[in-house]
Amino acid sequence: MTRDISSDLKKIRLYLTESHPCSYLEDREAVTAFVDPKLQISGDVYSHLSLLGFRRSGEYVYKPHCLSCKACIPARVPAATFKPNRSQRRCMRKNTDLVVTSTDTIDLTEHYALYERYIDQRHSDGDMYPPSLKQFQTFLGSAWDCTRYLEFRHEGSLVCGAVIDWLSSGLSAIYTYFDPELNDRSLGIYAILKQIELTREYQLDYVYLGYWIRDSEKMRYKSDFHPLELYLDNKWLNVG
Repeated sequence: MTRDISSDLKKIRLYLTESHPCSYLEDREAVTAFVDPKLQISGDVYSHLSLLGFRRSGEYVYKPHCLSCKACIPARVPAATFKPNRSQRRCMRKNTDLVVTSTDTIDLTEHYALYERYIDQRHSDGDMYPPSLKQFQTFLGSAWDCTRYLEFRHEGSLVCGAVIDWLSSGLSAIYTYFDPELNDRSLGIYAILKQIELTREYQLDYVYLGYWIRDSEKMRYKSDFHPLELYLDNKWLNVG
């Protein structure tokens, strides 16, 4: 760690939310620690916080801080040694007809329309339902300097969007939304596979997948990426 980063880290104040219902596990309460949103966070500091298991959502950099539960475990994929399984190879073959591009700006109307359909049909039981344009802008549309968007198009039409943050140690997969009518393409998995490919291309180390939760069906797909590293007891461990 450089002196500048060390100095910046000492300035960081963490705040705790009130206890609130957990979004992933029923009958559990959650508490979140977040960095003071008024603090200007440099790219180096943000990258270092990611190494400590923090994530970004909109303007907030946060980490679960539930005293009675440690189910949310930061997960990342080492890009250089990743080996796709049979299902993931099949997913790549199914989507060879898609055109994938990276951009730092998006057509807000086009992307929100896709996001709205995705939330309505795939996450109507979640805390992001019902979707709104303001919610989308706050959560995904307000890009940081390190933010890029991956656009997946089929015959010119947007079928998937992935928001990623470009860190010094790799890419952080912030969120993916896709056409809910195209289930057979497994576009969420394909978006991660393309991010791993991009990480290798730029000789970075990891794709950060957010939090893996053993007992959450929505999070189990992350354990299908091998090798996988989890942040346990303040260190990253390869769990196979």
